[in-house]
Amino acid sequence: MRTIIIDDERLARNELNKMLSHFESIQVLDEASNSNEAIEKIHSLQPDLIFLDIQMPGKSGFDMLSELEYVPKVIFTTAYDEYALKAFEVNALDYLLKPIEPQRLEAAIKKLSTSIPVDSKVPGELPGSDLLTENSQVFVKDGDRCWFIKLNEVRLFESVGNYAKVFFNGHKPLILKSLNALEERLDPKAFFRANRKHIINLQMVEKIEPYFNNGLLVELKGGEKIEISRRQTVKFKERMSF
Repeated sequence: MRTIIIDDERLARNELNKMLSHFESIQVLDEASNSNEAIEKIHSLQPDLIFLDIQMPGKSGFDMLSELEYVPKVIFTTAYDEYALKAFEVNALDYLLKPIEPQRLEAAIKKLSTSIPVDSKVPGELPGSDLLTENSQVFVKDGDRCWFIKLNEVRLFESVGNYAKVFFNGHKPLILKSLNALEERLDPKAFFRANRKHIINLQMVEKIEPYFNNGLLVELKGGEKIEISRRQTVKFKERMSF
């Protein structure tokens, strides 16, 4: 399991690195002392796992996660237990309080073998060049709310100016991504540009019916009804094997 340690305290990084050396399954690729440095190293090294401090100068650990394209598994390390609930709300693998006890670290490492694997990108390639498939895991931050989600949970992306609204489960957070930028990154086998304002998850289509001007109207599993424009209807029928 390839990992990066992210902490602004050098002694904390050294101590954790020393503790991790006792686990044959863990390979520490690098360390980072702040969020900006960490983002660069995560993008270039594509680790499977990060040990992430929450309170750091500048951007917090949560802020850093919201800027990532590729999101590895996360074990939070912090001296403050007030963040525990928020950490588990974003489906972090574990949450270790400093000073980290060897038994707690061992328990966290054991969770790695039973956790659901993150769909990952090809190691060594830049995230911007990779397609996000339905199994890709992404981090979404909207104000104080944060989520780790797999894209197969997302029913719909809706354009809201320079933002996009993400529909999954009972949530509809806004992310700072245009629909055009999302379309370039999303796997066309799983996601379809229905019209100027919407991208739908094809696996979430529940019902299809003819619509105005030779278009189609699809109903998604969440109840949303989305028009497939006339221009896109031909492509949609081909994709869905009509």
